[in-house]
Amino acid sequence: MSIHPVVLVGGGPGAWDLITVRGMHALQAADVIVADHLGPTAQLDRLCDIDAKELIDVSKIPYRKQVAQERINEILIEQARAGRRVVRLKGGDPYVFGRGFEELTALTDAGIPVEVIPGVTSAVAVPALAGTPVTHRGMVHALTVVSGHLPPGHPKSLVDWAALAQSGATLSVIMGVKNAAAIAAALIDASLPPDTPVRIIQEGSLAEERVFSCELSTLGSTMVDKAVAPPAVIVIGEVAGL
Repeated sequence: MSIHPVVLVGGGPGAWDLITVRGMHALQAADVIVADHLGPTAQLDRLCDIDAKELIDVSKIPYRKQVAQERINEILIEQARAGRRVVRLKGGDPYVFGRGFEELTALTDAGIPVEVIPGVTSAVAVPALAGTPVTHRGMVHALTVVSGHLPPGHPKSLVDWAALAQSGATLSVIMGVKNAAAIAAALIDASLPPDTPVRIIQEGSLAEERVFSCELSTLGSTMVDKAVAPPAVIVIGEVAGL
């Protein structure tokens, strides 16, 4: 029995038609799709004949349902060893906070070939769709994509928020809804001006999209007042005021 490569597909920021053509073709050729809740999972019928495929839900919903990464790796290996054509569908890009390389490593260690199909990352695409560039000539020439999953000062955090405050770069924060107030406080403590423009985009690219503007000093209260929930991208920097 031949083993087919497992295909790691970046599904893009949410809307079904923002996946790449190569990613769509991989879905159409798959026997089984192992999918997150992000990306075009809810609209797969627009991309392939979903009734002819097995869909395995391995969602990691923040602070709610979680499927352990080790179990996801096991599922991918089991399905590939059964001779099935497996697509691992992720939101955004597999290698931008998508744990794609962890899955590639697990699969290659198990002797299973892997193909990676990049996706459109929400950190750039969602602001663009909402009218916010992440760079702009004469204003900012750098962009930092940063995870807000852990609050500033957390012992497991690898983010130097003080350095980011001094960098002059646009900050595109993903997975930062819960810790937005703490992130704003850390940046202000490190001398980023409190009136720095901020743009918040929830459910970017989808019909449910909501967009809010505020200043850094009011980021925490805006998140609460507007009941912002994941997934959301928070853009911090002068471009957010354009």
